[in-house]
Amino acid sequence: MSNQPRLNSLGLHFSPLDLLLRGILADPHLRSRYEIYFPQTTGPTMALMHSHHPPEDCQNCEHRHLRMFCNLTPEALADYDGIGIMMSHARGAKLFTEGDPARNVFVICYGQVKISSTSRDGKTMILKIAGPGDVMGLSAVLANVPHEVTAEAIEPCQVKTVRKQEFVDFLGRHGIASMHAAQALSGEYLTVFHDAKRLALSGSAAGRLARLLLDWGRTSANGKPEIKFTMALTHEEIANMAGTSRETVTRLLNQFRRDQWITIKGTSLTIVKPDQLERLTA
Repeated sequence: MSNQPRLNSLGLHFSPLDLLLRGILADPHLRSRYEIYFPQTTGPTMALMHSHHPPEDCQNCEHRHLRMFCNLTPEALADYDGIGIMMSHARGAKLFTEGDPARNVFVICYGQVKISSTSRDGKTMILKIAGPGDVMGLSAVLANVPHEVTAEAIEPCQVKTVRKQEFVDFLGRHGIASMHAAQALSGEYLTVFHDAKRLALSGSAAGRLARLLLDWGRTSANGKPEIKFTMALTHEEIANMAGTSRETVTRLLNQFRRDQWITIKGTSLTIVKPDQLERLTA
């Protein structure tokens, strides 16, 4: 028998968002400060930028202030640093699989993880590329249901793994953490919404691919003028996300490069003329 605590052992009978909001409102200082720790997002959370030097612990991570969930108050950060364990995963390693019991929450510290779902007839759809600061498995843990997706490392990565009950208790102690978890859930919804909008409303494969590149590049840039990111996906996987074929992705990337809208060096892609790509998405 598993020794993992059950979520309902706390006597909670609330939805995941109810649980998070109760934690937020319980913090006497949070309501007057929440805007500082609740950054706004306008698109899918597809963080592709990462440090080349994985942090040894959360308190000494130099990129923490750029990552929504990890940008905690000193007290909450010290508590967060004391729970869970840091684990390194090789490219191709699966952190969890669709249908597995949700026993842990995973926070990416370094690297990229592919989130996908597979149909009964074996067709796989890539839903997003998760990057540093993204929280995986949160909705399944809070709803006490099996994982609805598969998470697979697409490059070497470092992930903080926290047991379900440890994470729930941590949210209960810190309203700021509850708020960040609520935004992580909101981000999951926005990702699905924007993906559906891109696939359904964009009339051309070029427009859908352009939107993907712009979303990834701007997330990676974090407000910096240079829109540059590392792309660890194959053309086949990009085609899966853009709703087109591998041949079309290869042709369009070559066309964008000939038009000098983008440059590609190895796995590094730089968007030189974002306004031209924007016109394709209109």
